[in-house]
Amino acid sequence: MKALETLFSIIHVLVAALLVLVVLLQQGKGGGVGAIGGGTATQVFGGRGAGNVLTRATWIFASIFLVTSVSLASIPRWSDKSFQSKLEEKVKAKAKKKAEGVARSKDEAPKEAPKMAPATP
Repeated sequence: MKALETLFSIIHVLVAALLVLVVLLQQGKGGGVGAIGGGTATQVFGGRGAGNVLTRATWIFASIFLVTSVSLASIPRWSDKSFQSKLEEKVKAKAKKKAEGVARSKDEAPKEAPKMAPATP
């Protein structure tokens, strides 16, 4: 289970870095980082091709990022036996304490109903 978590963590970090890179390479309406190269980024991919490639890459990396995020969040961290045993001990101790409290309250309860004092005028 730990190996799977490590694998997803590595993939998650790499995809996050690639996602940041792809988003920064995209030319926004105001020019963005694409304006730094003097418009050479659009010439490399062709006029409209850069937007399509980078947009698709953004969606792919964002989807992978989402999947790895959900996977990392849902991997159970209950594989540690010492953690499980400590948790079970705490639950048993609370149950025992509660059972003792119920038993004490039954023992302390009066066996007879208290007698009513006569009302005085």
